[in-house]
Amino acid sequence: MFEYKVVPAPVKGIKAKGLKTPEARFALGVEQAINALAAEGWEYQRSDVLPSTERVGLTGSETHWRTLMVFRRALAPESADKTLEDMPRIAPPLRAEPVLTASPAVAAPAVSSAVPEGDGVAEAEPETRQEPVFEEGNEETRPA
Repeated sequence: MFEYKVVPAPVKGIKAKGLKTPEARFALGVEQAINALAAEGWEYQRSDVLPSTERVGLTGSETHWRTLMVFRRALAPESADKTLEDMPRIAPPLRAEPVLTASPAVAAPAVSSAVPEGDGVAEAEPETRQEPVFEEGNEETRPA
């Protein structure tokens, strides 16, 4: 079992001898933050960028994106056992299974496993179509 620690990533670089670019200074700041926590037994996992909604004025709000560094370390075996004992036990959700019952008055239809004969294509009965009868005369009087 592990415990996790999340800390904000540095936002400014650290000046040091030989570092000229902002990228190198920023990398040094991140490196020092990771090494400081590693000395305490924390293992660096990843960095995440997450939204943070903050109030602005009386009724407004803005979303700021925050970079966080995630660390973890293994719990000692005895503290892991205590942690599990202290946690409340949650029963798994009950799953309702359908119950099939047959009413004595209604019989279930018989199921047949017989394979039908033929090529599996249903034959439709031929339609008897009657041609419309047209009368001589005006087009408006013809049936549609």
